[in-house]
Amino acid sequence: MNIIKVASDSRSTAVAGAIAGVMREQDSVDVQAIGAGAVNQAVKAVAIARGYLELDGIDIICIPSFVEVTIEGQERTAVRLGVERRGSEAAPPTSEPEPESEPEPESGGPTY
Repeated sequence: MNIIKVASDSRSTAVAGAIAGVMREQDSVDVQAIGAGAVNQAVKAVAIARGYLELDGIDIICIPSFVEVTIEGQERTAVRLGVERRGSEAAPPTSEPEPESEPEPESGGPTY
C-alpha cells in the first residue's frame, strides 16, 4: 500500500495531485499526517483530489484512523486517511429507514 506523508508546510494542491495520480492507477492510497497543521493540509488535499478525480469519473471516500509510528526512536500518533474508490464493492444499503431530519432552529441555535 502506498503512503503519502504530509507535513504542515506541504502544498495541498501538490498532495492532491499525488493522491489523484495514485488513485487513477490503484484502488486505494493512505495519506499520513502528524500534527494539526499537517492533518489540515492532508484533509484539504483529499477534498481537492476528489475534485480532480471527479473529472475522470472516479468517486473517492476517506476513512480516517489513528496509527502509531516510530520517528527517531519516539512513538508518535499519526492520523491516517485511507482514501478508496467508492464503487459497487461497497456494502449494500441497509433496509432501515433514514432518520428524520431535525427542524432548523429559528434563530440563535447552536451551529455544529
